[in-house]
Amino acid sequence: MGEKFNNIETAVIHFGYDSKKHNGSLSVPIYQTSTFTFESAEQGEKRFGGEEDGYIYSRIGNPTVDILTEKMAFLEGGEAALAFGSGMAAVSAVLLSLTKAGDHIVCSQGLYGCTFGLLNLMQDKYNITHSFSWLSSVEDLEQVIKPETTVIYIETPINPTMKMIDLSMVAKFAKEHGVTVVVDNTFSTPYLQKPIELGCDVVVHSATKYIGGHGDVIAGVAVGTKAFMNTVESTTQKDIGGIMSPFDAWLLLRGLKTLPVRMDRHCENAEKVFSHLKAHPKVKAIYYPGDQEHPDYAITHKQMKKSGGVISFEINGSKQEAQDFLNALTLLKIAVSLGDTETLIQHPASMTHSGIPEKERLEMGITDQLIRLSVGLEAWEDIWKDIEQALNAI
Repeated sequence: MGEKFNNIETAVIHFGYDSKKHNGSLSVPIYQTSTFTFESAEQGEKRFGGEEDGYIYSRIGNPTVDILTEKMAFLEGGEAALAFGSGMAAVSAVLLSLTKAGDHIVCSQGLYGCTFGLLNLMQDKYNITHSFSWLSSVEDLEQVIKPETTVIYIETPINPTMKMIDLSMVAKFAKEHGVTVVVDNTFSTPYLQKPIELGCDVVVHSATKYIGGHGDVIAGVAVGTKAFMNTVESTTQKDIGGIMSPFDAWLLLRGLKTLPVRMDRHCENAEKVFSHLKAHPKVKAIYYPGDQEHPDYAITHKQMKKSGGVISFEINGSKQEAQDFLNALTLLKIAVSLGDTETLIQHPASMTHSGIPEKERLEMGITDQLIRLSVGLEAWEDIWKDIEQALNAI
């Protein structure tokens, strides 16, 4: 991690910021400005011409945002990073930068609903096609890859089924075929999993989730090589304009300082809640990367530091009983995000993944009985007490 920052707990607090360069301010200043002044017309010309470093306009670069991106690149083990106004702005900028009309994208069998919608938009408007695969083996990859494939796009753990994908295996295959691997690392964060160190090329985040951690910001981040990030910055980010505001960057910098502490508590609470959920008679099936009976447990153990804070489970009943369970909760909040201090719970089939046609949704394993639980930072006993009474009420 660097001579001074061998431990992520130290790096999230100190890396990338020198208070001496900002009037001794302990906290990163918020450069809440749309534009920057030049000392002369000639200086403006040089900056626009790339002959002189310096800020021009906050859509193109901002000091607060730059401190965030330097930190995120370091934490993920990449060369450079970019910040966006949402996770989907990051995903769309990366995928548009990596494809042209006629190209093909291989996707993990299960995606966030809006990513699924973006892929369909790209197919309808630009003839950039996509195929889904479980990506469980080299044989799976060989069956789905095409001569025109340029990207393999992966969620792991997959949202919301918590299926795991062996990133080292996929990265090795992709390099042999000249294909770029993009990994959505939102569920794990660089504290639990580092796809670039496992051989993948680009990492994207909905930084709204664990990176921010407090439910008060919408944001996205992408990390990769300096050359690729420069391409994204000078094309899809600059010209489409899905940038991050300075204040949102400041919120993420604040959130990052406690990321390891929060992730430890999320993971510890999830382990406790999982063990009780698994034993409850109203739970038909449970999907959690830390489950030693999970078919992908060996992958989890190999590439994740801990098993994360998200659990999905199926209610033993109908869609209505699943909704009745949610309605019976008193402490847990019904909401579609994750990674917040509060425990959040939702029904993917009718909420986050409702835009996916039923046939495709069921093929992804998203049934009408499936519930996604983002375990928060409360006392785990209180989280379980609320879940237990709601299960017993249906």
